[in-house]
Amino acid sequence: MKTVKESQVEMIELVLPNDTNMLGNLLGGRLMHWIDIAAALAASRHSNNIAVTAQVDNLQFHLPIRLGDIVRLKASVNRTFNTSMEVGVRVEVEKIKTGNILHSNSAYLTFVNVDSENKKPIKVPGIKPESPEEIRRYEQALKRRDHRLKEKSGLVE
Repeated sequence: MKTVKESQVEMIELVLPNDTNMLGNLLGGRLMHWIDIAAALAASRHSNNIAVTAQVDNLQFHLPIRLGDIVRLKASVNRTFNTSMEVGVRVEVEKIKTGNILHSNSAYLTFVNVDSENKKPIKVPGIKPESPEEIRRYEQALKRRDHRLKEKSGLVE
């Protein structure tokens, strides 16, 4: 059993010209790449093992991230299941000139804990949420998982 704090990761990225489209906004694919890396690091920290992306839930872009912005990605494991875990990633944008920090995106990703020798899923250590916010995310993760499983089986339209 591990705590949520043991899985937490914070990545910082600076949006450079090569990261942007012709409007000077961060490319969506680049942000998705950073989200996947932050989530994979959190999953691997929790499992002390290789964890691979199995699914990315709905990702919405609430505001444009501009050239020169600082992007903070905060990831942690929300809940573990048998061989999988849900990782939440919060994306914040820091405006260099003002220091203002804005919430830009949130994403939920499912990772599978994989045995590197036989490439098969293996059990994930349990997680113990401690703070009210961690408990809320823990409980919501089960609802999202149930919804994902219903979608997969065709029970959700």
